[in-house]
Amino acid sequence: MSQEYESVELVGDDAVRHFALAVLVAALTAALAQVSVPLPGSLPPFSLQPFGPFFAGLLLGPLWGGLALALYVLAGVAGAPVFSNGNAGLGYVLVGQGTGGFIVGFLAGAVVGGAIVHRRVRPRSLDDVRLVYQVGGLLATLAVVYAIGVPWLSWVTGLPLSRAATVMAPYVPLDVVKLLVAVGIVRGGYLTYRSTR
Repeated sequence: MSQEYESVELVGDDAVRHFALAVLVAALTAALAQVSVPLPGSLPPFSLQPFGPFFAGLLLGPLWGGLALALYVLAGVAGAPVFSNGNAGLGYVLVGQGTGGFIVGFLAGAVVGGAIVHRRVRPRSLDDVRLVYQVGGLLATLAVVYAIGVPWLSWVTGLPLSRAATVMAPYVPLDVVKLLVAVGIVRGGYLTYRSTR
């Protein structure tokens, strides 16, 4: 007695593709974080880590981009050496050099930036997204990263908030350059993803 069964698709192809890309962006963020230059004193290192939330928001939108950075953060908290200079662990995020707020800000920034770029939960083809939304979304990403990171730095290091903001001010122009490079890379087709819907 043979019986035929209908196959049931539990997870759609789009979800699998988005999840796979989220994992790739998380891995890319971890790799970029290793391109890091320690700075003297208690200054946070200069790294290419901000490209992670920029690419996540641009390519994957708020849901999947947020998932990509959540995977990155969770891997680091679990002990994988994915943060700048090979750092890892919950203690590094909470206290470390005071940079944990920036790591948390990367996650929140990817969600906010992705929402502005794509203006919906699911990612859309960037061919359909005007440049002003792409740049505006990444500027919002950067604003969120600093809005979380600077007060966290102040709290951990004991610096007054104004002093923490002054310490981080030189990083802003460098991060804006990274933002423009990220847009150029994606718009140039060097790192691209086209949604099927």
